[in-house]
Amino acid sequence: MTSRNATLIGLTAIVMWSLLAVLTVATGRIPAFQLAAMTFAVGGLVGSATVLLRGGAARASRLPAIAWAVGIGGLFGYHALYFLSLRLAPPAEAGLLNYLWPLLIVLFSALLPGERLARHHVVGALLGLAGTVLLFAGNTGVQYTPAQIPGFVAAFVAAFVWAAYSVLSRKLKAVPTDAVAGFCLATALLAAIVHLGAETTVWPESALQWLAILLLGLGPVGAAFFAWDVGMKHGEIRVIGAASYATPLLSTGFLIVAGYAQATMAIALAALLIAGGGLIAAKDLFRRRV
Repeated sequence: MTSRNATLIGLTAIVMWSLLAVLTVATGRIPAFQLAAMTFAVGGLVGSATVLLRGGAARASRLPAIAWAVGIGGLFGYHALYFLSLRLAPPAEAGLLNYLWPLLIVLFSALLPGERLARHHVVGALLGLAGTVLLFAGNTGVQYTPAQIPGFVAAFVAAFVWAAYSVLSRKLKAVPTDAVAGFCLATALLAAIVHLGAETTVWPESALQWLAILLLGLGPVGAAFFAWDVGMKHGEIRVIGAASYATPLLSTGFLIVAGYAQATMAIALAALLIAGGGLIAAKDLFRRRV
């Protein structure tokens, strides 16, 4: 697989993650960890079935302990911290702190063997960060309290966890992408344990809610992690990292289309900043194609 093809596959994860918000809204009032357990179970089971059909189960099952630690720590650790931050802090501000992870991926990539961090990579990531700040800028006027500090800390740490998981995936290039199915199943189990200990079970009330859960498990909480793994291991990691700032923008766009949000000038300006940052960061990719 060429680096360019792997990069394009990795970028599809960003598109799938942008559907996360609108599909989550469609699931109703299901508690966060219960929803995580259900959707990761769908993603893990479908992924496992695909691995079995392709005959890759034997290779995916022989993993070093570090691979399990990074995989489960990344998927479950990130989502646990993210859900905790949304519960303890204002969602907009927590989301903004969490979206430091694309910039961190670009910066951390400089630590990888054979990788070089150029000025346009940093500029592109910073433009994406500026666009994300603008996207969340309308949610001001919130009175912060000391009780919200743990939520902000959780969002901040979650950004580092996801960035570390993504960059370490490059270091573990020998680990097959099929192993992500096992990481998803382990994450589903851990999320179910947390749910049973801390939440009250709420089952979907309609066929539409069940469909939303299935689509979440197939896409944003399923195939997206496999695509991301391919991109991180074999693609242009700095380009994908900078392009990840398109996730909140596309997510807002889907919410607008679904009628859950309204279009504003701030969203339009954020789109220009994020798109411009992504193009600048991807300059090498375009040159290589030419």
